[in-house]
Amino acid sequence: MRIVEVLVPATVGGTSQVKKRFGSYPRVRVEGGGHGVVSQAGTVLLVETARKAGLDQAMSTALMSWRRSRAVHDPGKILLDLALAVAMGGDCLADVGMLRAEPAVFGPVASDPTVSRLIDTLAAAGSKALAAIRAARAEARERVWNVAKTAAPDVAGQVIVDLDGVLVLAHSEKQDATATWKKTFGHHPLMGFVDHGRGGSGEPVAGLLRPGNAGSNTAADHITTAQLALAQLPKKYRRGRQTLIRTDSGGGTHEFVAWLAQRGRWLSYSVGMTITDAMHQAVLKVPTAAWTVAVEPGGEIRDGAWVAELSGDCLKGWPKGMRLIVRKERPHPGAQLRFTDADGLRLTAFATNTTGVPIAALELRHRQRARAEDRIRAARATGLRNLPLHDTAQNQIWLEIVQIALDLLAWMPMLTLTGEIRRWEPRRLRLRLFSAAAQIVTTARRRHLRFARHWPWTDVITDALARLEALPNPG
Repeated sequence: MRIVEVLVPATVGGTSQVKKRFGSYPRVRVEGGGHGVVSQAGTVLLVETARKAGLDQAMSTALMSWRRSRAVHDPGKILLDLALAVAMGGDCLADVGMLRAEPAVFGPVASDPTVSRLIDTLAAAGSKALAAIRAARAEARERVWNVAKTAAPDVAGQVIVDLDGVLVLAHSEKQDATATWKKTFGHHPLMGFVDHGRGGSGEPVAGLLRPGNAGSNTAADHITTAQLALAQLPKKYRRGRQTLIRTDSGGGTHEFVAWLAQRGRWLSYSVGMTITDAMHQAVLKVPTAAWTVAVEPGGEIRDGAWVAELSGDCLKGWPKGMRLIVRKERPHPGAQLRFTDADGLRLTAFATNTTGVPIAALELRHRQRARAEDRIRAARATGLRNLPLHDTAQNQIWLEIVQIALDLLAWMPMLTLTGEIRRWEPRRLRLRLFSAAAQIVTTARRRHLRFARHWPWTDVITDALARLEALPNPG
């Protein structure tokens, strides 16, 4: 046992006295070899979320085909352990060692070689393994939405899916890592997120790994990503107007919009559009009385912004029922105008097939697509800062692991947290909740975690665990 001798403040007669003091902090005696204390004990919130969602059972069943005879570890448990490690802040396969160090909370955890072999096996299986993992996630997602009730993202009868690209940098030679449009080097995956609205965060429903030189407006990739996203939703939301696909101008292509509006699919959409010369000329002809002031989420007027609907030649060649809405706004101080802007005002446009709603409300709805940037920031902080493996097939499995981690980080607040706390991003959840240590006590053959009373967020943790306990167990 290693012991480090340091000075400790002594209290005599209610007064703290030390012989010597260096710096602003008290010095303590540090020893190794302690027991009965669990590090990162707050992560039990994610463990219980996975259990109540039925994700552990669904993943185990889905990956049963890849379990070798007489194998000690379940492939589904291994993959879920990796996702928990990533949710805790890990960024490589070896970080699953954080869970291995706490068997009382996380159970038996596979060794690093076993983990690596499983990733190689699933990567070799290709689309079959990906389909199995995604089916397990979809099954758990439907259950979570059902038990979340008023906190579920479909409580208003509509589901909004945001599609957006992410640049993931690579600092070494990896398969499909190429120069990107921002003159960096890496990959350019296309992601899909379900928007939880102003009161929540969002959860991933699609992740398509692409080379770094993949285009931002490739219609085929947008269609594939939309298909992956729809497959993750409950069956009633996989077609019909109650599902809204929202993208930036990368999705504003004839092929993608036609696919969204195809007969029998009937999806709602709100996609950004590139300002063309025809649109620019049409904006100049819009009379002053036709412009409507833009609004903010609270209903107040957005200062210096107006919206109008364009018609005529601008809609030629586009699907029937498409509406083209343009916004003009005073640019921020110091912003540089583009040649497509008019009269010193910044122009942006989007297309939608939603009717019966004021155009100011439609423009606000489209502007709220910016929340996808928050989801991307959370993904970068949860394993998507870099792709740690070499082969594309391996990194596609890693991308699925990242999405499972983000699922848990979205489902746990949805099921257990309220108010402003529900909007905490992964970094804050880790710092305040997951990093909390606890004492583990075994009584009457049951294990108990006792969190420190002085930790400011102990009540948040215990209340959340109580809410999880009250939820029904998976059938």
